[in-house]
Amino acid sequence: MKNIILIGYMGAGKTSVGKVLARRLGMQFYDLDWYIEERFRKKICDLFAEKGEEGFRRIEYNLLHEVAEFEDVVLSLGGGTPCFFDNMDYLNERGITIFLDASPSTIVQHLKISHTVRPLLKDKQGDELLDHISRQIEERKPYYTRAQLTVNVDTLDNFDKIDALVESIVKQLDFKQ
Repeated sequence: MKNIILIGYMGAGKTSVGKVLARRLGMQFYDLDWYIEERFRKKICDLFAEKGEEGFRRIEYNLLHEVAEFEDVVLSLGGGTPCFFDNMDYLNERGITIFLDASPSTIVQHLKISHTVRPLLKDKQGDELLDHISRQIEERKPYYTRAQLTVNVDTLDNFDKIDALVESIVKQLDFKQ
């Protein structure tokens, strides 16, 4: 089986869906952000603070090219990963890319319950946060929509719905193999 690569905006549910999908398919799960943190022994927010976005994106690019060479993995990426360098072309060559499409309001709801520090969203809340997310999603859509599959995740608010979405993805993957 080819690698399965989940893309989408931060907070869309890539890690949650990816873990369930990997378990369902008997594949290994990797979250690129976690992989970077493990290798550098630093949080993403600290790497951003130290190296700036450009420096972080270079690290991300290098480690993406490392982990995407693994075989039979489900890989969850950071929200911006597909939007830099030639990453989207590379991802489409390395596996089946799936865009988890979520509305800005869904993203805001997911981020409210997340305990992850998001460097690109710090100091934003309320309407400012929603406007920022809306703008970024629109900027990133041309990259995200180059994925081989798109699934809407606006209704993922419990584990049963995640399981149902994963089953739907598995059926769609049968046609992509």
